[in-house]
Amino acid sequence: MHGRKAYELVKEFASGEKGHLKIFNNELFERVIEECNEHHNALQSLIRKMQEEGLEVQTAKNADHYGALIHHLSLIRNKRCLMAYVYNRAEIIRDLAWKVGLLHELPCEIQEKFSDSEEQYFKDHSKSLKLYMSQLSLDVNVDLVPPKDPYIKVRVLEDLGSGIILSDKSANFARHSMHFLKRTDAEQYIARGLMEELTG
Repeated sequence: MHGRKAYELVKEFASGEKGHLKIFNNELFERVIEECNEHHNALQSLIRKMQEEGLEVQTAKNADHYGALIHHLSLIRNKRCLMAYVYNRAEIIRDLAWKVGLLHELPCEIQEKFSDSEEQYFKDHSKSLKLYMSQLSLDVNVDLVPPKDPYIKVRVLEDLGSGIILSDKSANFARHSMHFLKRTDAEQYIARGLMEELTG
């Protein structure tokens, strides 16, 4: 049924957990593109037929006119669904670049959800942000709300080993060990799920 595929694409994205990506559905995406091409070809065919019959496409209110209108509206709907799918995924990818990508490579389980063009988009966006920050000598990746205390208490969730050098000390980050660290040092590990902030 025409239009169903485009709807499924948007529905699939909306059903995911907020801020998380599912694997790019290349098969369904390509099927919607094919459907767009079918609508476009049918639209062009009906317009040619009307012109060959000497009818004014805009004003002749016959079956071909309404058929062309249906194909035109279907084409617009499908394009909007494709754009919504790509745009919403791009927003999440940009957020990932801010949260994780500026600090380290993304984990494989996230990268494998990208399409080829999304992977390139992530790399380009991260590179632009890094270049911008280096030119300004400013880290724009810190919290917008100033913390009450520049130090936070954290628990190490994964064994990170010893000799890790931070801005004001070196430390041994064994699993389940607790530390009092500068917020700016800890954030990169918290963002990657390697540490958690302890409150209270």
